[in-house]
Amino acid sequence: MPRAQRIGRSVLALSLTVLLVPAGWSAARAGEAARSGMQAGTGQATAIPLENLAVTTTRVASGLQRPTAITAPDDDSGRLFITEKAGIVRSYHPDTGLAGEPLADLTGAVDPAGNERGLLGIAAAPDFAESRLLYVSYTRLPDDAVTLARYDLDDGELEEVLTHEHAENSNHNGGQLAFGPDGKLYWGIGDGGGAGDPHRNGQNLTTLLGKVLRLDVTPGCGEPDQAYCVPRDNPFADTDHARGEIWAYGLRNPWRFSFDDNDGSLWIGDVGQGGSEEVDHLPADGGGANFGWSCREGLEVFDPAHCADDADYTDPVFTYPTSVGGCSVIGGEVYRGKQYANLAGGTYLATDYCSSTVWGLRAVPGGGYESAVLGETPTQVTTFGRDADGELYVANDLPGQLHRVSFEER
Repeated sequence: MPRAQRIGRSVLALSLTVLLVPAGWSAARAGEAARSGMQAGTGQATAIPLENLAVTTTRVASGLQRPTAITAPDDDSGRLFITEKAGIVRSYHPDTGLAGEPLADLTGAVDPAGNERGLLGIAAAPDFAESRLLYVSYTRLPDDAVTLARYDLDDGELEEVLTHEHAENSNHNGGQLAFGPDGKLYWGIGDGGGAGDPHRNGQNLTTLLGKVLRLDVTPGCGEPDQAYCVPRDNPFADTDHARGEIWAYGLRNPWRFSFDDNDGSLWIGDVGQGGSEEVDHLPADGGGANFGWSCREGLEVFDPAHCADDADYTDPVFTYPTSVGGCSVIGGEVYRGKQYANLAGGTYLATDYCSSTVWGLRAVPGGGYESAVLGETPTQVTTFGRDADGELYVANDLPGQLHRVSFEER
């Protein structure tokens, strides 16, 4: 979960008039590239200019208990599956609302103690319509190990796939799960908690902490007793003294990330220490990227003692100051739905748990990114999600609601 820090609204209040990002707020490498009438790299007509775009939300369900993640099964059902921190999975349909009975109850396996532990992530298998398999991430009872597990909806069997010790500190568990367009499962894990990455996990390739992992979880991919396989094209699959599961590293707490299905690129919202919140963007072939934590936080050096002279750090594409802009970035989604394609197609959204500000980001022709404030979400949003048609939703922590995201022109 994002850290539960509350900052006075008088400090965080931001104009709802759409603004370009103020001076000192970074859309890295943005430059002054002119719009060419095409979305960068896509060959598709652009949506309206970011400064003319606004986000609104409509509440569609209530009664959730600390929702943490959303996924949509590809089974033509139109449903969303929503995780609750305590270990419950709920089902929502736009015609019938939030189902009264849980879809799954994992409370016997999940430790939800503390603000950042619990059932933290969910992804429906690409062949869910046939396999009925869900993948979930959580902090495990009784030892609080961060755990990836496979859950069979038909027989209720929960099979652990991969675990990593995480008992010393209760924070920075990460938890996001998503299948990429390549069919592999990606899992984000925080740096192990504590202030300033005291064990230097972010830059340590022998641990899974502070990383995004890439796994082949196809049943039967390896030996009968293997629950997953390391893809042979992972960047460290054949590297001595490195975990082959690692796809990207140098992350503090990649609470939420998502893929753009148009190009397979990965967008990561990485929660900062207290100076900067950041959004990272990797191309589909960007495995092996080092985002710098805990040498760097955002674009600035955080701890010189954690830096290496020969390191190649990948800059974030967007940052904002934590003390001014909120407390925890909530990474979102690239809008690829049909309903608002002429307004927002290709726009990446992110928000903040405390300020509720919504930022929109787009790549611009010739390289770089542009960004703008698009409005606000409801208070304390913990996660974005999208349905099978690409329409976006957000869920908020307290009071536990689901909201549909809409766009309009200003």
